[in-house]
Amino acid sequence: MALYVQKFGGTSVGSVERIKAVAEKVKGFRDQGHEIVVVVSAMSGETNRLIGLANEVSDEPHPREVDMLVSTGEQVTISLLAMALHAIGVPATSYTGAQVGIRTDSAHTRARIQQIDTDELHQDLGAGRVVVVAGFQGVDADGNITTLGRGGSDTTAVALAAALKADECQIYTDVDGVYTTDPRVCSRARRLETITVEEMLELASLGSKVLQIRSVEFAGKYNVPLRVLSSFEDGPGTLIVAEEEPLSSHMEEPLISGIAFNVNEAKLTVLNTPDIPGVASKILGPIADANIEVDMIIQNVAPVGDRTDFTFTVAKSDYKQTYRLLEQKVIPELGGEIKGDDQIAKVSLVGVGMRSHAGVANRMFQVLGNEGINIRMVSTSEIKISVVIDEKFMELAVRALHTAFGLDREDVNQEG
Repeated sequence: MALYVQKFGGTSVGSVERIKAVAEKVKGFRDQGHEIVVVVSAMSGETNRLIGLANEVSDEPHPREVDMLVSTGEQVTISLLAMALHAIGVPATSYTGAQVGIRTDSAHTRARIQQIDTDELHQDLGAGRVVVVAGFQGVDADGNITTLGRGGSDTTAVALAAALKADECQIYTDVDGVYTTDPRVCSRARRLETITVEEMLELASLGSKVLQIRSVEFAGKYNVPLRVLSSFEDGPGTLIVAEEEPLSSHMEEPLISGIAFNVNEAKLTVLNTPDIPGVASKILGPIADANIEVDMIIQNVAPVGDRTDFTFTVAKSDYKQTYRLLEQKVIPELGGEIKGDDQIAKVSLVGVGMRSHAGVANRMFQVLGNEGINIRMVSTSEIKISVVIDEKFMELAVRALHTAFGLDREDVNQEG
């Protein structure tokens, strides 16, 4: 008998029929004698609908009230799934994040989990009940409902698996595993049998939407076995393994494991700012205080005199707020001007094989240059190379790189 935490995303619970199918899948595991905790997202499209309502009411909805609103999506799903389980003879109890004791900080719309109380969960499991938990949400020290950011249900599931010391955390979604890139953009993408935590962390951070980055961080930190599976078809999925484990039995692993991309990017440049010690902190300090995450950063060498340009990227959803912070808190002190662009994309190569191979960046730049794609920013690490390009060239770049680095499936027509 094993303890599984199973997470089902929005498309997996997108209708009553699909919720019933999830109930049957859960029943199958329980009938084998396993203990099951199920984490669910809101039904597909529901969170977007609720956010749309908030934006109709206010141009800048209050973050606390946004959390109060969007957390209701998961509450609908947990109750429906618990009902569906009862209907097929499976005792089940549903809990919101607050009820199950998922304690977070107070950073509304992007809260982080601090603690999980597991006593009641163990009591339910010991009594033979399936526990159904609302993903994406928790409660802060003052009793305010908080949400964990988009994709937060993955984080809920892995955090629960860590707290409960589950045998495996299974992430069920609309794809049957982790692919070399998004099959909707590149039809020649291949499913990976295994991928390292390190590579998955890079892919998640760079725009791959299969798993949220914090869920991978939890899995790596607490050694949670993590598997990505399809809700709609049987199969082994993709196992995310510790980095020291071999990816396969091949003598030599592929140079690149996957290509990630993200169009949820915006670039801001503070032009003609003082080239003095501490200028980066003065620019990024107010942004950090607003809990806005900065991604790529470039500070140009001052061509003449003591002025320079400072460029960085943030999520497109944070673009307007970041621009406003620069206007209000940075430019008055440092001078200069702001230039912004929210029509960009980041494309990234990821692979532990890069560590022992030179020339990957040059090859990437050659491929993009041959396609007439201009590179606006570059960032590298041991196992990834990211470039910022114009958003309109994103799909072309992904397909060209996928072929150039030998990731294409052999059973798909080249035009396919």
